[in-house]
Amino acid sequence: MALFKKRTAGKPGEWYYCLEHHKVEEGPECPAKDRFGPYTSREEAQHAMDTARERNLEWENDPKWHDRDGDTPPGREA
Repeated sequence: MALFKKRTAGKPGEWYYCLEHHKVEEGPECPAKDRFGPYTSREEAQHAMDTARERNLEWENDPKWHDRDGDTPPGREA
């Protein structure tokens, strides 16, 4: 018998997208480091990668990010 129960940080009705298994899950099944969410619906979680891709494009094209001449964003070094 286990002395400590594994606690999850979510509730039924919260949806997550698992980056490890590439699947939608209700309530967290996988560790937080491997998932996006919580989302309010299964459909929203199914589009998690699209949402992330759109947000990355917005961020990369944000004029505030390139606020000084010659600056290269972190991770984009030549």
